[in-house]
Amino acid sequence: MTTVAYGQSRRDELRSRAVAQLKGPDPRTRVDAMAAFGVLYELASSPSTAPDALALLHELQVHQVEVDLQDEELRRSRIELESLLNRQVQLYDCAPMGYLTVDCNAVLRELNRMGANLLGFERDSLRGQSLERYLTPEGVSTLRAMLGRVIADASTEFADLPLRPAQDGETRCMHASACLDPAGGGFLIGLIAATGSKATPVA
Repeated sequence: MTTVAYGQSRRDELRSRAVAQLKGPDPRTRVDAMAAFGVLYELASSPSTAPDALALLHELQVHQVEVDLQDEELRRSRIELESLLNRQVQLYDCAPMGYLTVDCNAVLRELNRMGANLLGFERDSLRGQSLERYLTPEGVSTLRAMLGRVIADASTEFADLPLRPAQDGETRCMHASACLDPAGGGFLIGLIAATGSKATPVA
């Protein structure tokens, strides 16, 4: 009975020492795992603890293989997610229609290249500005009414938004659609140029 208790106690001690090594500064590295294995190899040289040390060593080796496989799977998943994210960014930024994200006050938070082109300004200068700033008074009223309907019905609404005249004096009008932003706190707006209106090429 005493021998059994001693063996279990010794195994627990070995496990604690090995786990302490594996939970070092960076438990993901092979260095810590190898340090733990080194402790067990050293203790395995004693006949009194060799069986327990070798059993625990095997357990840790199996665990290390599992960790390596998990790490490989995580790296593969990360690559796939990064590829998917890049593709979604390309689809958004290179879409042939304007995409705008505005808050509840119609302040522009995000927009794609075509959105900037349709409004006729540099994209960076548009962020943080109210969309109403680029609309005629009639367009401002129409935008507010459209967004009000979106809030009331939680639906996608449509309207024509006349823009302020460009530098060349040309009057432009945009076909707009709007819905609630799934992320909350604002709206998603799509824009396409009405017949006869042209986008202004900007970066």
